[in-house]
Amino acid sequence: MYVLPAIDIREGEAVRLVKGDFARKTVVNEDPLAQAREFNQSGLQNLHIVDLDGALAGETTNAPLIRQIKSETGLTIEVGGGIRSMEQIKEYIDSGVDRVIIGSAALKNPKLVKEAVKKYQEKIAVGIDAKNGKVAVSGWLEVSETDYLTMAKEMAEIGVQTIIYTDISKDGTLTGPSFEQYQQLQEAVPTVNIIASGGVSSKEDLVKLSEIGVYGAIVGKAFYEGKVTLEEMQEVEALC
Repeated sequence: MYVLPAIDIREGEAVRLVKGDFARKTVVNEDPLAQAREFNQSGLQNLHIVDLDGALAGETTNAPLIRQIKSETGLTIEVGGGIRSMEQIKEYIDSGVDRVIIGSAALKNPKLVKEAVKKYQEKIAVGIDAKNGKVAVSGWLEVSETDYLTMAKEMAEIGVQTIIYTDISKDGTLTGPSFEQYQQLQEAVPTVNIIASGGVSSKEDLVKLSEIGVYGAIVGKAFYEGKVTLEEMQEVEALC
């Protein structure tokens, strides 16, 4: 199982939110590039980046900074937030980003996902974020009537190879992931790589996720608050 430390960018800084609430923001590093360098120097190879400004605006607001992080660290990077068009996807992939995450647009415009997967294949992931099992969009400000498992199956049928799933009720809470939901996803779309996001609070949580069989796990607040160390993330990758 891959472990992906997270950098969420808001107004040029690395921040953490609680349950996607922009009013509950904590700056964890004023310099996202310096934070990415720390991950790289530790020996970790993967990085999950969310452009929070982009998620709100529907634009790739922090694309220049993200390009700089990629070029200066060489990390394997996946990026989400505000991606609504093929032009934006092309911009990121041309700049070296390894995987582009389509979030809200996947629900609102599945044709975009189909077109992107046809052209870029494994470089396209879909982010499914849910509240009480229902898919949320637009920076988690809107909740649809679509069930997360239904959407996952639809994305698998299109040909999506990777899904990042977040239970919003767990995000930033350090209360443990929604293990049951990840198990259900594994069973519902067995051909898709599932990346777990939200709630990780310890190395034990990461080990349990690996035992479920997920492809990867994102670590955000748990790292920034010292609950999971860089060394423990490396240990889990080596063990799993």
